[in-house]
Amino acid sequence: MQGDYEWFVEQFYKLYGIDLTKYKRPQMERRLASLRSKRGHADFYSYLDEVRKDSALLDELMDRLTINVSEFFRNESRWDELEREVLPDLIREGRIRAWSAACSTGQEPYTLLMILARMLPLDQIQLLATDIDQRALSVATAGIYDAQLLTSIPICERQRCFSLRHDGSEEISDQLRKRITFKQHDLLRDDFPRDMHLIVCRNVLIYFTEVAKDLLYRKFAAALAPGGVLFLGSTEQIFRPQSYGLYQIQPFCYKKE
Repeated sequence: MQGDYEWFVEQFYKLYGIDLTKYKRPQMERRLASLRSKRGHADFYSYLDEVRKDSALLDELMDRLTINVSEFFRNESRWDELEREVLPDLIREGRIRAWSAACSTGQEPYTLLMILARMLPLDQIQLLATDIDQRALSVATAGIYDAQLLTSIPICERQRCFSLRHDGSEEISDQLRKRITFKQHDLLRDDFPRDMHLIVCRNVLIYFTEVAKDLLYRKFAAALAPGGVLFLGSTEQIFRPQSYGLYQIQPFCYKKE
């Protein structure tokens, strides 16, 4: 007999095209049950019925699904390794096409852009940033953050790239913001871009099933140009990268053959 969570997953896919079976069930079911209970529902039947009628509840649900946790220069030593050991080879031709996949509220692509701007003129940088959550993308596109969220940015970088607003928040410079194209994108369902020199997808794949991760590794590999690099999070590792036409060049960095 189908339980209410299985029913919810099936109906949610029909309504919104998001396949929750590709996410690890225990974590996803626990997260959604907590949100459902917070809204006063004892089961997923009544909860989905209300979500369908209330766009604010749908936005809240989407935010919970996409785990919008991000910060500037997260795991700073990994970014240092990327800058020292990986990027110099990628920018030998003087240009770079990069993609920040599942970019959440924008800290990751802006971090990457700040690093690339140390190495290249801005007009030689093409950066795509995508996420499934439109609310997160709205924050990323605006480029406005509470000052407390910027404390991990080196002070010289912060002074160069951000300006103080009247309410105490800080805003990324227009020059930097214009170098990023933000776009809504579902990793599991949508086509991937092609010929990318660098793909950054950090601290996202840990939430997917092994079957979904296998699919995504294949899609990421196909999206890379020859010699392109996939940069993953510090809790993520590809155990058989050669099966995807990749090989490891640094911890959590994989190069396309």
